[in-house]
Amino acid sequence: MTERKRPNLLLISADQHRGDCLGIDGHPVLQTPNLDFLGASGAHFRRAYAEAPSCIPARRSLISGQSPAAHGMVGFQGGVPWNPVHTLPGELSRAGYQCEMVGKLHLYPVRKRFGYHRLVLADSTRGSSSDYLDWLAAAGRFDPPLDRWAMAHGATPNGWIGRPTHLHETQTHAFWCVSQAIEMLAKRDPTAPFFLNVSFIDPHPPLTPPQFYYDRYNNQPLPGPVFGDWAPPPDSGVKGQNPEGPETRALVSLSEAEMQSCRAGYYGLINHVDTQVGRLLQYLRDTRLLDETLILYTADHGEMLGDHHMFAKANPFEGSARVPFLLRPPASLGLPRRAAPGAPVGLQDVMPTLLDAAGLAIPDGVTGRSVLPLIAGDSGGWRDALHGEHAPTYAPEDGVHFLVDERMKYVWFSHTGREHLFDIAADPSELHDLLRDPDASSRVAPWRRKLMDVLRDRPEGFTDGDRLIPGRPHRNLVSDGAAAALVMTTV
Repeated sequence: MTERKRPNLLLISADQHRGDCLGIDGHPVLQTPNLDFLGASGAHFRRAYAEAPSCIPARRSLISGQSPAAHGMVGFQGGVPWNPVHTLPGELSRAGYQCEMVGKLHLYPVRKRFGYHRLVLADSTRGSSSDYLDWLAAAGRFDPPLDRWAMAHGATPNGWIGRPTHLHETQTHAFWCVSQAIEMLAKRDPTAPFFLNVSFIDPHPPLTPPQFYYDRYNNQPLPGPVFGDWAPPPDSGVKGQNPEGPETRALVSLSEAEMQSCRAGYYGLINHVDTQVGRLLQYLRDTRLLDETLILYTADHGEMLGDHHMFAKANPFEGSARVPFLLRPPASLGLPRRAAPGAPVGLQDVMPTLLDAAGLAIPDGVTGRSVLPLIAGDSGGWRDALHGEHAPTYAPEDGVHFLVDERMKYVWFSHTGREHLFDIAADPSELHDLLRDPDASSRVAPWRRKLMDVLRDRPEGFTDGDRLIPGRPHRNLVSDGAAAALVMTTV
């Protein structure tokens, strides 16, 4: 019996891409034909979540195969050195894969390779260490300048202002990422399988797609935000709010025109990313690599986009926490097409999935699991629910835990004790909080017990085993020793 050829591995990651913003997920206006192709010719995971829905903790989970509590960062905190024992590129490089990465890594120290053989790095479209900005400057590809600190288009890097970029679509970060990726593939070692991570900044703000993509959505009616029966209205009026409101966690209410341009910018960025993914897929077809390559597309977190008067990330709600998870396996794995597993998966599952596809052992300490059996229809022994959390980001009351399974989601805010229970299968927009119903106590009790089981060994003291205890410290970092102890207890 001959040994199965190891597949090439292509991980495509976006920043701030909501899980419902895909044509294959039923979005009413958004065009994502290339991403839809990945899901339709492979698997579209309908319940995929960022366990800690903000950039750095999510990316730690992605590269380490660990839950936030296991890798030690449960909230957003920059500038924290990290030295994981095992990483996805590290394991693959030791097994003979050529491991390369282009785009946003957002780990520290900056330019640490974490097992990649080569990084071509651009964590942002501003700042001091960006190969993308160096590329723009070296060829004089911009007019007026795209400044490293204050973006020339004037849109804010974390806000809701939407407008077209001043750059041509062949000068964007997404175009640059794919061009660099194609060059890497063209110059790779042909005797070794490759692992390539292409990591887009988009659709993270600034919400500035190329003119064509902005106009495509701004010139048609767009769906507006949704508001749950549990969501408090903003205190302020429509005008005069800080465009960086998401940075302060203020509730936001935009005018109809502002929301239209905001959503046109967001949808336009996703459509532009999809087109660039199409460029990469075409290269793989032309070089006969497509059917030898496992392709996985996901994101570090979503974007509230005005839903429930909220913007940005770090929330437990669907807009922020749910992400795309599209996996197209090579024919050699013998997996079915058009699979749509409903089991809850997370970013910690990416590493074990790719290692499993490569025929490699899953290292000790990895809390995630390979999703390949789910594609084959085998959900035996899968987790009952996925646990997510985020430490306070902009205000003490922000700290939150959530549990999600194929049908339900339970939310508990660690500072205040506030709770929500949603039937996300019947109510995917989370419009109705089931805790408002007469039978709320009986319905929420099993979820409280399940969360207590998850948190029982946490050093913060979120539970004494009999009840959840609000008001305990919920910090961004879990101590190394505590994180190691939690590896075996993570849901």
